[in-house]
Amino acid sequence: MRTVTGFWLFLVGLLATIGGAELLVRGGTRLAARLGISPMVIGVTVVSLGTSTPELAIGIDAALQGSSSLALGNIAGTNTLNLLLILGLAAVVQPLTLRSQAIRLDLPIMVAAAAALFLVALDGVVTRLDGGALIALGLLYSVLIVRAAHRETVATRVEFAREFGEPRIRAVSAKRRTVRDVIWLVAGIGVIVVGANWLVNGAVDLARGFGVSDAFIGLTVVAIGTSAPELVTAIVATIRRERDIAVGNLIGSSVFNIVFIFGVTSLIPSDGIRVDPEIIAIDLPVMVAATVACIPVFLTGNRMRRLEGAAFVAAYVVYLGTLVFLRT
Repeated sequence: MRTVTGFWLFLVGLLATIGGAELLVRGGTRLAARLGISPMVIGVTVVSLGTSTPELAIGIDAALQGSSSLALGNIAGTNTLNLLLILGLAAVVQPLTLRSQAIRLDLPIMVAAAAALFLVALDGVVTRLDGGALIALGLLYSVLIVRAAHRETVATRVEFAREFGEPRIRAVSAKRRTVRDVIWLVAGIGVIVVGANWLVNGAVDLARGFGVSDAFIGLTVVAIGTSAPELVTAIVATIRRERDIAVGNLIGSSVFNIVFIFGVTSLIPSDGIRVDPEIIAIDLPVMVAATVACIPVFLTGNRMRRLEGAAFVAAYVVYLGTLVFLRT
């Protein structure tokens, strides 16, 4: 009975988090588009923060309920899935090109964040001090993004505003549109928070009903579920040839998941977040390896080809199969 209840609670929570993220991303993207910010910056910041909100809500709720392994497992599982499966699938649909700015800034920060998480978890506990250090890295990254955005050309801003901004001829005033988008943002956050609570409760019930660990549920079911916004965003953006948003979203989410999402989560438990030995031995190294693998792929011609994308997808399938085999 508990397993059945957990399943439905998980399913409703998952749908709520995805729907809330959609509201948040739409409202945030429209607001940012009016400022004329470039597609890559939009993907790395607004869209990434929006699609990472489910991980934040789930991490905080899991930490409050004492399921810290689920919180860290969700981050490690989500980042691995984002980079291997979602980025790989997007490249299979259409080869992905990365701008030189992203190679100079975003990729190194992504690797640094993954390495930092691995290092702070090595002793088996992530303390509030560790979480503060991750947040500091995130703030530094944000400052660098803002500085990079200021160097964007006027032509790029006008082009993106024309593509994503709403037509001026619409009867609704700009002020009313802004209020509407802010309401979408706030509503999206509220729906995500409520949905995340249901999702975590259902995931914990499922884990206990099937006799598997919270960490396993976080690495698999919860990670796949909360990555749905990134998956939808990446595939749709790639099909519409808005590849800067697709790549920027995945890179930005991978950074923010660690530095802000897990950083904030680490501030909640007074005794820190306990890390399962299996996560240290397997899952965090796999996450770091997936992050490092992006560098040589994009350095060769500044793009990820279809064959390389297929290799990333195959690597995730092997990782997921290993998880199921070893953890169940």
